[in-house]
Amino acid sequence: MCNNKIDLRVLPKEEISNIDLNCVDLDAPAPEYEPQRQYYFISKLRSIVKSESEKAGHPLTFFVQTFGCQMNARDSEKLRGVLELAGYASGDSEDADLVVYNTCTVRENANLKVYGRLGYLGSMKKKNPNKKIALCGCMMQEPDVVEKIKKSYHFVDLIFGTHNIFKFAELLVTALESERMVIDLWKDTDQIVEELPAERTYSFKSGVNIMFGCNNFCSYCIVPYVRGRERSRRPEDIISEIKSLVQDGVKEVMLLGQNVNSYGKNLDTPVTFAQLLRQIEQIEGLERIRFMTSHPKDLSDELIEVMKHSDKICRHLHLPLQSGSSRILKQMNRKYTKEQYLELAAKLRREIPDLSLTTDIIVGFPGETEEDFQETLDVVRRVRYDSAFTFIYSRRTGTPAAAMKDQIPEEIVKDRFQRLLTLVQDISQEMSARVQGQTLPVLVESLNEHDPALVTGRLSNNLLVHFPGTEDLIGQTVYVYLKECKGFYYIGELRK
Repeated sequence: MCNNKIDLRVLPKEEISNIDLNCVDLDAPAPEYEPQRQYYFISKLRSIVKSESEKAGHPLTFFVQTFGCQMNARDSEKLRGVLELAGYASGDSEDADLVVYNTCTVRENANLKVYGRLGYLGSMKKKNPNKKIALCGCMMQEPDVVEKIKKSYHFVDLIFGTHNIFKFAELLVTALESERMVIDLWKDTDQIVEELPAERTYSFKSGVNIMFGCNNFCSYCIVPYVRGRERSRRPEDIISEIKSLVQDGVKEVMLLGQNVNSYGKNLDTPVTFAQLLRQIEQIEGLERIRFMTSHPKDLSDELIEVMKHSDKICRHLHLPLQSGSSRILKQMNRKYTKEQYLELAAKLRREIPDLSLTTDIIVGFPGETEEDFQETLDVVRRVRYDSAFTFIYSRRTGTPAAAMKDQIPEEIVKDRFQRLLTLVQDISQEMSARVQGQTLPVLVESLNEHDPALVTGRLSNNLLVHFPGTEDLIGQTVYVYLKECKGFYYIGELRK
């Protein structure tokens, strides 16, 4: 019972996470400010869920499916956090009462996958009209996509995008109270609302958004159009969030942004990414710091120096190449040359010898010749990546590259892709083996998927290690002897 109803309009932001949602005064108008406004709607959603669960005779369940990058994964943790706080029970399949697809649109295949799943959900909804379907994420920021969904998938209940994901509770309440499809899409925003609940996938590690959007406009990439311009969070807000996570048992954070190296440029008082890292390093109890993604044109000597001397920043840097041809890099609008990239990679290898370098490479960009492709292979041989994500160019409507002439025939692209993949894998296996025989700290992440007698953990350099252990080791940092390299992972032995 609540002796006093809480009017969230007068509640300070600092006290919001400690309130009893059952005591929120829903007869009062919704607050205008965030995050108080969203907690008001979480409370309202909680009331609706309770009522609908009683009618259904079982707790309402939800299922969130994530497509795409680690920023999407972090967004999904927030979606799950809101739903669990509102009284939904977590389901493990699309049979749930509420299905949320958090979508990606970097490649066409991602869109096709969502359309395929929507057809499946449509047949499920015919059998269960009370089922609710919500779509969010990058794919929803494309006007053509939304028009197609309105026309061909009219059974969808809610559509929202990347800029207003913090409004999820409010939008879901509107959808549940409405008999129509609810669409709420913003073209851009400068608003950042992070003080909302999140249900983390892991208790001991977490993603932390430090910035949103991208200003680079690579000619093949749809991200700036769907994620908007760069905007950085204030360092004090980031530090406060990480301190709270550490108090809650988190040992490792992954700092997330489309281009973390340009962090802080748009703040009232500019702060460099290296300066932010120095502040995060000071947080007691935090063991590991990771980050992604880094754009080569913005990677500073200051950042290299901070990484070199840090005991907490992991020995792993993801540095997308995309192409080894300076001509193609110019067409891609990457703003560096092959020579500049090689010089940067050599400096990183020289200053941080135990650094694991990984990359992204696109094959088949419009106009790519065999000579251009050979330049890419040359960079791979010279840099010797620990691993590489290789992609066939995906034509994305609305990007400059989509209108370029000389789109490469599919058979040529597939041949080049296979040759690149073979080279990358051969080098990666050699690079991975260089720490064999060493005993190194491993953060244990899970029981092994294939053998319950083993646990799986991750080295600072991001390589996986499988070794005999029990469930109680999960979340602990232990020392493991790296007995045998299996190409892209190790078999190890626990050392006391």
